[in-house]
Amino acid sequence: MNITELTVHELQEKIASKELTVSEIVKAYSDRIDEKEKDINAFVTILTDDAIAKAKKIDEKINNGQAISGFEGIPIGIKDNMCTKGIKTTCSSKMLENFVAPYDATVIENLNKEGLISLGKLNMDEFAMGSSTENSAIKKTRNPWNLNTVPGGSSGGSAAAVAANMVPWALGSDTGGSIRQPASLCGVVGLKPTYGLVSRYGLVAYASSLDQIGPITKDVYDNAMLLNLITGHDPKDSTSMDLPKPDYTKALKNDVKGLKIAVPKEFFAEGLNPEVKAKLEEAMDKYRSLGAIVEEVSLDISEYSLATYYIISCAEASSNLGRFDGIRYGYRSENGETLRDIYFNSRSEGFGPEVKRRIILGTYVLSSGYYDAYYKKAQQARTLITNEFDKVFKDYDVILAPTSPTVAFEFNSKSSPLEMYLADIYTVPVNVAGLPGISIPCGVDKSGMPVGMQLIGNKFQEETILNAAYTYEQATNFRANFKPEFKK
Repeated sequence: MNITELTVHELQEKIASKELTVSEIVKAYSDRIDEKEKDINAFVTILTDDAIAKAKKIDEKINNGQAISGFEGIPIGIKDNMCTKGIKTTCSSKMLENFVAPYDATVIENLNKEGLISLGKLNMDEFAMGSSTENSAIKKTRNPWNLNTVPGGSSGGSAAAVAANMVPWALGSDTGGSIRQPASLCGVVGLKPTYGLVSRYGLVAYASSLDQIGPITKDVYDNAMLLNLITGHDPKDSTSMDLPKPDYTKALKNDVKGLKIAVPKEFFAEGLNPEVKAKLEEAMDKYRSLGAIVEEVSLDISEYSLATYYIISCAEASSNLGRFDGIRYGYRSENGETLRDIYFNSRSEGFGPEVKRRIILGTYVLSSGYYDAYYKKAQQARTLITNEFDKVFKDYDVILAPTSPTVAFEFNSKSSPLEMYLADIYTVPVNVAGLPGISIPCGVDKSGMPVGMQLIGNKFQEETILNAAYTYEQATNFRANFKPEFKK
């Protein structure tokens, strides 16, 4: 039995039956990290020594007959933009390279209450700005399926660590596809929840009206379990919704008979890799065979959703990153005699090229004379995008679309920022409209790289998309048929 290949629900069964101890599980993951981290570069901070000590204490509780929660002792990885008390939270940046959070994010508090054990903080694009994790100021994470390719971004460290069996599951954050796109490229399951379902308190903000924390897991059942742990109203987050808290695992019925699935024809037009398109068409046929109704629709938003997203996200980033100036927060340059020099040099030296690019763009669209022409129009376009989705959801339960236009691409293969931005073309509309979306594997291309399928639901309809994903997963069993090869 290879412990690190087990899902979380399988680990829970092994602990409950006393077939495995918590110490054995944590030690297996610690050994796996020692073995694979040099190839994958998924971790910014490794906490395996602390994890092993915590595991021993939990085993002592079990041996003494004390009751433990169903998740106590289960390991997890955390994207490095979520505050963890007493542990570095760097956002994979030079600006915050030595920042130690004085408090826990709400999602971390929720995990700690259940007794989960963190194995470490995971690499990402600097301040979550990127689609490949090439923008990390610390290291470049590699895709376990092919070490010459990117894992996606910005939650590339989280997706790669799950795919490489270095953690059983992980938390990521999604501003424009940053959970779903790396999940697609790494052949794992990634869910972006409805905006407001998961507290953002303690998440270092990129774009406050778009960011959402979500789970990255090996299968859909684990995804539903982790979503259970992190949802709930939080008075510390003014955008957190106060709603009844369902058990998402109970929504996994393995039945899609009568489910109405919309396929936007605009998402399958020019720009989509033919092999990716073929795998998605096979998935549509599978849904039809399972009793779902799959129909083509028009969702004419793709030509302006990307521009809308980047105007809004860069504007909010410009505002949110203003605090990192070398005085209030972050890296302080040793060069400069005046206060202006310190501001200028600290931000010039502390931020990477992509972060600077987005701050400059955001400052421009918010500036006098351009606010109405760009930012105001983007907000108006946001309303139109939301309305277009609403029209589709009047007649359909789920939207099926690609997650990424291609499989994982090689490092340094995107020749311009715009080419990289186009990697998010199918994911950003979901964030603009505040909808939930999940990416699940739907096969591999001829080179053996995983292809992701995106299922989009109406607001707070996570149960619908989770069941649709679960039913497809059970019918195809991706994990049993395909595994990363660590090709160099």
